[in-house]
Amino acid sequence: MMKKGLLLVVIYLAFISLGLPDSLLGPAWPTMYIDLAVPIHFAGIISMIVAGGTVISSLFSARLIARLGVASVTTCSVLMTALALMGFSFSHHFIFLCLLAIPLGLGAGCVDAALNNYVALHYKAKHMNWLHCFWGVGAAVGPIIMARQLANGESWNSGYFAVGSIQLALVLVLLLSIPLWMRRSATLSGDHGDTKAGFKTLLRIAGLKQALLVFFCYCSVEATFGLWGASYLVFARHLEPDDAARLVSIYYVGITAGRFASGFIAGHLTNKQLVYMGQGIIVLGLLVLLLPFDAALLPGFLLIGLGCAPIFPSLLHETPRNFGEKHAQAIMGMQMASAYIGITLMPLLFGKLASYLGYSFLLGFIGLMLVLQIVMTYNLNRSVSTKKAMPD
Repeated sequence: MMKKGLLLVVIYLAFISLGLPDSLLGPAWPTMYIDLAVPIHFAGIISMIVAGGTVISSLFSARLIARLGVASVTTCSVLMTALALMGFSFSHHFIFLCLLAIPLGLGAGCVDAALNNYVALHYKAKHMNWLHCFWGVGAAVGPIIMARQLANGESWNSGYFAVGSIQLALVLVLLLSIPLWMRRSATLSGDHGDTKAGFKTLLRIAGLKQALLVFFCYCSVEATFGLWGASYLVFARHLEPDDAARLVSIYYVGITAGRFASGFIAGHLTNKQLVYMGQGIIVLGLLVLLLPFDAALLPGFLLIGLGCAPIFPSLLHETPRNFGEKHAQAIMGMQMASAYIGITLMPLLFGKLASYLGYSFLLGFIGLMLVLQIVMTYNLNRSVSTKKAMPD
């Protein structure tokens, strides 16, 4: 039991490290694009490359885990992200950042898939909720580190160097923890279930198309606001870059605290109710940000983070209930793919739109995606309820 507890601590640390780089680019970009001498919307290109690498590595992670084991895959993946981040800290050319974004995304995808799968197989469900909470810890700390470096007169490179150093330290922890994984990882090679049903067959299942759109819209909201929130504050609300970075960290604090709290609230509300509650809180956050007062910025960013918190975990947990256990694993993969497509494309699209419409359009863009998400959530729940009510 002690070994299992120690390993769980290591896994939580690994998920903190997974969140750290995810939230760095947005707060750093208002100063990065000037140093790199590129258009401001180019942040979306880097984000798209990272997300694309994550999609690819997630698709192939099962084969790697079966062949090498969870411990080796996790350690090598974290090392890959650490080296990529250290490369960011020494780079002064946009093309080099794009090249470094490839291993950054590939490493992150493998860590995400490996640890989620491992915890799902070997730990109780509550630990999966806390796992995503610890990702939020890393995502909240990342902007704080970047803001401190900027406030001290350092460059964005030093912020990436600090996070890269933390990742390298975690690699050492993972190496020391390998004996804790050996027996467990050996059992995983035969645990990868699959389905013979093709994508066309699965798409005929009632409600699945709506579910894919819900995941797409949710992750579009979370990723776009996280990446461009600082730019909105700097260029639309005229804040200093370090103050903007701090407010972005508040957004991720909201996600983290909200996911921690939702683990307790889940005992009193259904997954569907948690999703609707989160969407309502995001609407409230957007309305607060529309107020023409700087004092509204902090509660607005916090509310949007709190609203995002329960949506993703609740949607994932509802998958077997919505579509049955037979195809749950295949459908889960399709939902994650749809989510990553949203993460890949929509921040880039907004960056391009903002170059014409201005960064004050961020709230309208998020609002449109949220309306579509709410409509598709309602249609999903209605389709599933209708299917369950039909006689076999």
